[in-house]
Amino acid sequence: MTTLLVIAKEPRPGRVKTRLTPPFTPEEAAELAEAALADTLRTVAAAPASRRVLVLDGAPGPWLPPGFDVVPQCAGGLDERLADAFARCTGPALLIGMDTPQVTPELLTTDFTRCDAYFGPAEDGGFWALGLTRPDPALLRGVPMSTPVTGAVQRQRLVAAGLRVRDLPCLRDVDTAADAQAVAALVPRGRFAARLARCATAAGRR
Repeated sequence: MTTLLVIAKEPRPGRVKTRLTPPFTPEEAAELAEAALADTLRTVAAAPASRRVLVLDGAPGPWLPPGFDVVPQCAGGLDERLADAFARCTGPALLIGMDTPQVTPELLTTDFTRCDAYFGPAEDGGFWALGLTRPDPALLRGVPMSTPVTGAVQRQRLVAAGLRVRDLPCLRDVDTAADAQAVAALVPRGRFAARLARCATAAGRR
């Protein structure tokens, strides 16, 4: 079975989701990040996996469900941190971030029988998921991160390595307030949507 990896930052004010401020305060942005992370981890816990790993920048909190190994992120750019996460795996692995609380267990149920890699593009040009049947850190190192072409460059890296790539649906990351509203509408019963409703009410009163 597959190792499921979640790469995330500890949801602390001023360190996460800074593009949500304004309209939200740094504290509210951190609350939204925590809710997104909690929803994501709950989904990962419900998906089939041989191992579940949280690759964390910071310290775990009460939002972490049981059944996860927690490992620290290495130093360096995002490409190095993603590469290091895969380097810790010895078999098929699928990595996602904390920015897509709308993800479902079905999307994370992978079968590498007829492919070598899974690729989940994001609407902003990045990617929300990357799966490798044989984790190779070199496939990520040097890929420019947080640009409009990040996803295209990463996918091309996989193809150039001769890997058979299976594409996952394109999802929207939560970066801005507009993203948050759109994603919450997709999962109205999740923690993220509930937290957004409370934060939006508070923002409207200011």
